[in-house]
Amino acid sequence: MYQGLLHSHSGLRYIVLILLLAVIVKSTIGWLGKKPFTGIDNKLSLWLLITTHIQFLLGLVLYFQSPWVQFSGDTMGNSQLRYWTVEHVVAMLIAVVLITIARSTSKRMKEDEARHKRLAIFNEMAFFIILITIWLGGRGILSMNM
Repeated sequence: MYQGLLHSHSGLRYIVLILLLAVIVKSTIGWLGKKPFTGIDNKLSLWLLITTHIQFLLGLVLYFQSPWVQFSGDTMGNSQLRYWTVEHVVAMLIAVVLITIARSTSKRMKEDEARHKRLAIFNEMAFFIILITIWLGGRGILSMNM
């Protein structure tokens, strides 16, 4: 079960990153080009939100089953244990919160330019946090290893 969850979590990361890039590009073009906020903009941000939350839930299940997550006195002194026990989960939680805030607050905005701007900025921050966190873990972006 653990290996299946691990592969699902690793594979779903690509869908999250692709959707994140799509939302960032579409919303940046909409913001800078002063374009209307369309149904596809709304659907992309919704798909990103759903996929990100599924990814986070898979990650939480893995968190409590992983041999790399340990709560002991040695955890903070071991960079790999510290990364999986603290750094990865905290950074990804921040990214999920940013994506959630982007979606939920942009829905209530009236002006299309403001909606695009909110989605672009918050999702860009989440994107960079995710990329940096993956890089800090010593894995390549294209790696299926955890």
